[in-house]
Amino acid sequence: MKIINVVGARPNFMKVAPLIEAMNRYPDQIQHLLVHTGQHYDEKMSQAFFVDLGMPRPDINLEVGSGSHAEQTARVLMAFEQVCLREKPDLVVVVGDVNSTLACTLTAKKLGIAVAHVEAGLRSRDMTMPEEINRLCTDVLSDYLFTTDHFAEENLRAEGIAAERIHFVGNVMIDTLLKHRDLAACLDLRQRLGLKPQGYATLTLHRPANVDDRSVFAGILEALAQIAKQLPIVFPIHPRTRKMAEQFGLEHFFQTGLPVRGLWITEPLGYLEFLHLNMAARLVLTDSGGLQEETTALAVPCLTLRPNTERPITCEEGSNILVGNRKENILREAARVLNGAVPTGRLPQLWDGQAAVRIVERLLAHQGGMFP
Repeated sequence: MKIINVVGARPNFMKVAPLIEAMNRYPDQIQHLLVHTGQHYDEKMSQAFFVDLGMPRPDINLEVGSGSHAEQTARVLMAFEQVCLREKPDLVVVVGDVNSTLACTLTAKKLGIAVAHVEAGLRSRDMTMPEEINRLCTDVLSDYLFTTDHFAEENLRAEGIAAERIHFVGNVMIDTLLKHRDLAACLDLRQRLGLKPQGYATLTLHRPANVDDRSVFAGILEALAQIAKQLPIVFPIHPRTRKMAEQFGLEHFFQTGLPVRGLWITEPLGYLEFLHLNMAARLVLTDSGGLQEETTALAVPCLTLRPNTERPITCEEGSNILVGNRKENILREAARVLNGAVPTGRLPQLWDGQAAVRIVERLLAHQGGMFP
């Protein structure tokens, strides 16, 4: 069975790494290639993720770069078609919800190639999010839909997806976290930054709904500045967020270095470095999807700066709280966490580090029926 694994953006690396490791257990049955579309093309960050996760360098890099959603999707469609025509895979494996996920799914299906979508069925019900459109379209087309929790399976069934296409396997992101947790714990980054366990918070912030409107962005930063008077906040700043802060004249909220209090920006961190910080944080604030899952696995309170989430399991069973992006809501829920009022939650079913193994075993079991 010849499989192409696709990565397009940094969050994809953590999802594909355990799949590659699981496929390597079956060298006589699986031949696999890694295609990096280059949707995120920061060489420094890409290198850090490949090294941290022990992933092989991509067999093929499409180097599509940035652009509008239409431009980026179109470039991936055109470039990936040539890869599929040349390599003739039996299966394309896509993960997550980035533009590359949808583009490679469309390409493969139009060429009659089976598609497996890992992390299928996630829904925010927010059609202003490009990721939601990518999820919906990818799931309709995919032959195998591998889900992380019962909400995802319920979503797919409600949308009319046949039950035999849906496979509850667990969460590959958690596979990666559990594998690398001990290694991350051994880093000395906290010591170098002068941080004590439970003595700081971490932050990620990049979504357009939060940073593209000056009044919204300023309100979030005002809330963070107040929280940071009690608890220093480490902020590996996204290039987009930095650009918008400069455009709106909001740089005065940011500081560099790490004394006792403040909102302290750093350059983007590698996977192990950020895991190292999050493991011992008292609080994580984010508008990212993956961090909601990671903090649930780490039993660290998480405030999600969005009005919705495609990962409700992290609120139902985990340590995640939806707070939106209004200043007063952020401050209210942060105060509850800092006062110890929020439970740490529990690990959802099958988030046990074996999701990738289950996926590969399902694919091998179905090989005779689905694949030529």
